[in-house]
Amino acid sequence: MTIDKAGMYKKLGISKEVLGFGTEIEQALKERFAKIDEIAEYNQLKVIHAMHEHKVSEACLYASSGYGYNDLGRDTLEEVYATAFKAESALVRPQIACGTHALSVALSGNLRPGDELLSPVGKPYDTLEEVIGIRPSKGSLAEYGVTYRQVDLLPNGTFDYANIKKAINEKTKLVTIQRSKGYQTRPTFSVTQIGELIHFVKGVKPDVICMVDNCYGEFVEIIEPSEVGADLIVGSLIKNPGGGLAPIGGYIAGKEEYVENAAYRLTSPGLGKEVGATLGVNQSFYQGFFMAPTVTAGALKGAIFAANIYEKLGYSVIPDGREERHDIIQAVTLGSPEAVIAFCQGIQAAAPVDSYVSPEPWAMPGYDSDVIMAAGAFVQGSSIELSADAPIKPPYAVYFQGGLTWQHAKLGILMSLQKLVEAGIVNL
Repeated sequence: MTIDKAGMYKKLGISKEVLGFGTEIEQALKERFAKIDEIAEYNQLKVIHAMHEHKVSEACLYASSGYGYNDLGRDTLEEVYATAFKAESALVRPQIACGTHALSVALSGNLRPGDELLSPVGKPYDTLEEVIGIRPSKGSLAEYGVTYRQVDLLPNGTFDYANIKKAINEKTKLVTIQRSKGYQTRPTFSVTQIGELIHFVKGVKPDVICMVDNCYGEFVEIIEPSEVGADLIVGSLIKNPGGGLAPIGGYIAGKEEYVENAAYRLTSPGLGKEVGATLGVNQSFYQGFFMAPTVTAGALKGAIFAANIYEKLGYSVIPDGREERHDIIQAVTLGSPEAVIAFCQGIQAAAPVDSYVSPEPWAMPGYDSDVIMAAGAFVQGSSIELSADAPIKPPYAVYFQGGLTWQHAKLGILMSLQKLVEAGIVNL
């Protein structure tokens, strides 16, 4: 039987011209996609090995309630995460609401009044500005007497080692390193680069805590920042490690002392990791982590496909179509609000949920400008699922990520291009 893929794409609104343009680019990426599959295979084996080592059983999938004492599944899952990420300990909880919350818990648990927090990679992601107190907010670190300073990256996107050394002082307690770019058009850092930065920082002040915001980076490479000296790595379960199945949650992994400090902040002094019911999410957490390497590979292919599509059309893309990848985010500078909105409406139109909805910019809490977000996801806000978002401000760059399968990521990118063509912004 003949498979009429073109006919199915037509039913979904993709023109012959857009499909042809995408197919040509896809053909040229086959060798690169095969390498991504190799990384996914290695990481899949790594996760399975961790599950075997800690004897994951059917009993681990059961729910707990109330205090959550003696939750075998919760405690075993944290051991699985620690082993897979080569960390001493891990905190993996549904009580962590999002990536920003996970970072806030890790910072608040390990900083005290009079300490200083240093970012050697420039301005952090927008939502962290209020956590730190760069933008005043109730309950910020600044309100508790924690000071902050940052060292901007050099114009070429590399670390300014000379000024980092000058910035580290007797008050510097924790250095936060954001792996992914956030709403910036700077490179994402490789695990190797992060390791070099940590080595430098520890050389200046050995007892400083080095924390890596690992969001969007898990399983993109075969090692994680915890393997190159990071004392803490932090992320969200509705991104890469949740595999699209975790309905909520976040993780903090690293040195046992620092993870324990975070646990006392998440729950209560004296309680720490001992409490916290899982309320039926254990199965989704385990299965999501099991699926995460394959799901991340699909999202990564989508990001590379997007880079090559839009680069060929003359748009500035970061990373470019040939660079090594260190996260799943693809930035495309489209140059106008109209182009950004059309792109996001295309992503929404390809979604399995709420495909008929047309996203518009709005004043989203935690951001300093209107933001447009496209995501028809099974889990609200899940950015391992097909999604795109952008602040409506110059240079009008959109940030695309996710896709639980490569095939869905491909459809999303083709649909974004279709909307730009229909709006008369792009001519093929």
